Amino acid sequence: MDIIELVDEFGEKKEFVLISTFGMDDENYAVLIPAKDQNTEEAILLRLRYLEDGNAEFSGIEDEKEFEDAYEIYQELMKEQEQ
Repeated sequence: MDIIELVDEFGEKKEFVLISTFGMDDENYAVLIPAKDQNTEEAILLRLRYLEDGNAEFSGIEDEKEFEDAYEIYQELMKEQEQ
């Protein structure tokens, strides 16, 4: 289980559990849930970029269409895993 520490818009550090990563249209995405409450169904979907030094950079998805498309692909992947 990968724990990711992110800084929110208020500068507060929060820990998340990395649930899944996937690609779409030459971009990578990550789905995370709060580490404190892993039983929640509340998840966040972020764009994921791998840096040259091997680290990862997470960023919000501003474009609504991109977010909807990525979310749809994630849902399809989860349905496939359930089968």
